Amino acid sequence: MPEAGLRELLEAGVHFGHQTRRWNPNMRRYIFGELDGIHIIDLVQTEALLENARRFAGELASGGGTVLFVGTKKQARGPVEEWADRCKMPYVNQRWLGGLLTNFNTMSARIARLHELTNWQEEGKLELLPTKERMGMQAELAKLEFNLGGVRDMDRLPDAVFVTDLKTEEIAVREAARLRIPIIGLVDTNCDPKPIDYVIPGNDDAIRSCQLVIGTIGAAIEEGAGAWRVQEEKRIAEEMERRKREEEERKKREEEEKERQEKIAAEEAAKKAAEEAAKVKQQQQQAQQGPGQQQGQQGPGQPQAQQQAQPQGSGAQAAGPVAAGDPPPPPVAKASSGAVPPAAPPAGETPKAQPEAAEKGTPEATATEQAPTEPAAEEKASEEPAAAAEASAEPAAEEKAPEATTTEKAPTEAAETGEAK
Repeated sequence: MPEAGLRELLEAGVHFGHQTRRWNPNMRRYIFGELDGIHIIDLVQTEALLENARRFAGELASGGGTVLFVGTKKQARGPVEEWADRCKMPYVNQRWLGGLLTNFNTMSARIARLHELTNWQEEGKLELLPTKERMGMQAELAKLEFNLGGVRDMDRLPDAVFVTDLKTEEIAVREAARLRIPIIGLVDTNCDPKPIDYVIPGNDDAIRSCQLVIGTIGAAIEEGAGAWRVQEEKRIAEEMERRKREEEERKKREEEEKERQEKIAAEEAAKKAAEEAAKVKQQQQQAQQGPGQQQGQQGPGQPQAQQQAQPQGSGAQAAGPVAAGDPPPPPVAKASSGAVPPAAPPAGETPKAQPEAAEKGTPEATATEQAPTEPAAEEKASEEPAAAAEASAEPAAEEKAPEATTTEKAPTEAAETGEAK
């Protein structure tokens, strides 16, 4: 940071104060003496206090703080605007608007209006308006530019205020003191240094003096702000790099997750396809093996179905093979079929039931005779169950044979008794 020594301060005329009759007693400690009715400022104290103010301004700017330059005097307008532009800080060098700090919300609205009109002018929209409206808006833009042109980029209250003349900028000093904003001031012998936080005793009327003090503070702010901007740019670059890296990692994770989901979906689809193929193959095998299994299931079960469907004809089917060569007499058939034997005929009548029964035959015998006329395939399928049925039916026929013999002997005995009588 450039430093202003005693030689520079002396050459710039910073040591000259106001007339002795126009002095402020609160500046007594900063006055070295008087010469020809003019107070002489102690430059040793000025050098030390200037260095203190320069250090404070530099540290504030290096931390990202904002310093508002205020100098509406003719001697300070040029340097204030120059150094404020170099430091990229807000400034007021034409007229201080009352309430710029204490009523900053309203001033923010006017600053927004300034940006709006500026954009319209740059885009050429003002040229499309009628003449009267265009002239009115141009006049409004010029007024806003004159009063608020230096603070168009100030989006918040400043962190410090640098004032070059306390008498001229009395309203600005009061507003800053009311808001407790630190004030750096170039204080002459006719000003009160009480509201100033960083006092710089010196001549505020000479152009060279104002340029030297403003340049010293401005150089410190520029250097600190430049270092802060470099760090900020580096931080922003690192932040952007970090965000970019995080975005790439996020995209990579999303791609991996997507690939994993696709892999899982493919495995599930393959598994499902394999299950469907297995089901289709099983159905085909069942379709191929179906006819043989149905025949095997229907062959042994057919006699049982016939036995269940014809419970009454089971005796006739069992007696069928015995009566195939020589049909049994009607009493035997009826006995075998489980019918009740006829009662004994009267004494004077001859038994005619046997010839009639022999001639007509029983329905069960007819059924047994017709049973062999079934198709050859059914006979083959029912050979084994029929043999089992015949084996079970023969004992039943033998048990019933004595009963039939008794029924046959009863008519003959009755006939013999009738002849004897």
